[in-house]
Amino acid sequence: MKDRALSRIIKILFKHKFILIFAILSSIIQVVATLFIPIVVRNGIDYLAGINDVNFNYLNNVLIYVAILGILQALFGYLMQYLMAYITNNTVKDLRNTLFKKLDKLPLSYIDTIPEGDTLMRLTSDADQLGDGLLQALTNLITGVITIILTLIFMLVVSWQVALIVICLTPLSLLTAYFIAKMSYKTFRKQAQIKGKLSAHYNEMFNMLKIVKSYNYEEKSQKEEEKINNELYKVGVKAQFLSALVNPATRLINSLVYAAVGMYGAIRALSGLITVGDLTVFLSYAQSYTKPFNDISQVMTELQNSLASARRIFEIVDLEDEKYEVSNNLVDVAGKVEFKNVYFSYLKDKPLIENFNLLVKPNSKIAIVGPTGAGKTTLINLLMHFYNVNKGQILIDDIDINTIDPHNLRDNIGMVLQDTWTFKDTIYKNIAYGKEASKEEVIKAAKEAYADNFITLLKDGYDTILDNKTAISEGQRQLLCIARLMLRKPKILILDEATSSIDTRTEVLVQNAFSNLMEGRTSFVIAHRLKTIIDADQIIVLNKGHIEEIGTHNELLAKGGFYKEIYESQFQKID
Repeated sequence: MKDRALSRIIKILFKHKFILIFAILSSIIQVVATLFIPIVVRNGIDYLAGINDVNFNYLNNVLIYVAILGILQALFGYLMQYLMAYITNNTVKDLRNTLFKKLDKLPLSYIDTIPEGDTLMRLTSDADQLGDGLLQALTNLITGVITIILTLIFMLVVSWQVALIVICLTPLSLLTAYFIAKMSYKTFRKQAQIKGKLSAHYNEMFNMLKIVKSYNYEEKSQKEEEKINNELYKVGVKAQFLSALVNPATRLINSLVYAAVGMYGAIRALSGLITVGDLTVFLSYAQSYTKPFNDISQVMTELQNSLASARRIFEIVDLEDEKYEVSNNLVDVAGKVEFKNVYFSYLKDKPLIENFNLLVKPNSKIAIVGPTGAGKTTLINLLMHFYNVNKGQILIDDIDINTIDPHNLRDNIGMVLQDTWTFKDTIYKNIAYGKEASKEEVIKAAKEAYADNFITLLKDGYDTILDNKTAISEGQRQLLCIARLMLRKPKILILDEATSSIDTRTEVLVQNAFSNLMEGRTSFVIAHRLKTIIDADQIIVLNKGHIEEIGTHNELLAKGGFYKEIYESQFQKID
């Protein structure tokens, strides 16, 4: 997977191949300018013949040449850095967009099984870590390789003997960096996984802080955090040790190379075979040649960390998209819904719904009741095609929902749940979410949901930004969700205790509004408070994934079965 992750990153980088080529050319010019400076300086040193025997005219030219080469080196070095940063930022941006789009395409069955904090970690920290590693790799690695190659060429031209000494000692530095980087990869990968685990814990505790405090769970939560954090500390120390080990190890070997070149050059200079200027060139090139190995070894360690993060990103990118065999669209929906021999379970070894059959006529109000875990919400998830049935069919107007474009399907189904769905945006955009609507249409929908009164009392009215600081209650947020449904007016409605957070007086008004909205529409109402579904055309009593009873309110009471038990537990006993 490591090599595959690297090859995929390279493939992404090559989308910017022309900019990459220009950056490499800039790096080559920078390195060539750097390598020509010692040659120019060498000639200047050799013209310092002795006391009162200096060719100042030539030295002036040397200074001019060094200045020109220095300007070229700085200019093209900056250009290379800028282009590499541009490529890196765009690559990370594209990869982050790809990951975010992928989350939209994944089935909810997967989203429901992964910790939220770990997913956020991949979108943020892992993407940032990948970007940092890529930037170092593109700058230091490419520049380092170019420097090594060109320095060898220059050394071969100046002295093939010096080049031979350097070439013979080079593998020691490469092998050292390779083995340490190989050891560090597994450690960095484990470190990234623990970071995701810790992020998930922080996210969970932050979102449920009130519950944590209510149940005096602070100490246990703290101990769990300390356990994960201590595990991260141990792995982090090991990762940093291996990371820090690379540079001094390669620096030691490169110092031996520099010393060998210096000794050889000094012997030849004392023998009169080369000049002092030649010796400075040898030493300068030896340093130019060995320095990139230190940089590359550091980059290789950082790259292992980045590859570990890349792998975590690709783990999600490579997941299979939610599959649809789209061949139909809903047009002029009548609202007939049918469950035919439906089987479904979240876990293979724990069946939930078995051989479920239900026919709902158009424009019917269907109430679904039953104890917790009976499968009420599961039926809604299946109808919305958030999950696929294991066996059987769900049909709308005699069309299998597996063949319907999911966007088209959900455009025709409106849903309000107990949980409020509001986003950090204006109230106007929250109500108009998923639909292009004028201000007048939004206000009309808000009035139908009895939300207009409290909205107009806010300082910015419909332009109020909803966030954690906005002073509105949970019940008011639920009214906004109801207004969103009023605006869309879909042909099929799903209401899961949609008025649970609303005060009694407002609930009566909203229920009246719902009654008006349900006219001419098929409605599914999941109810815990039975007083809200007494007028339903059919009440389906679920228990352990099966239909225990079905009928009207009066019919079910007359049967004296499970429904009557539920009803009597909420109200007085029926004689």
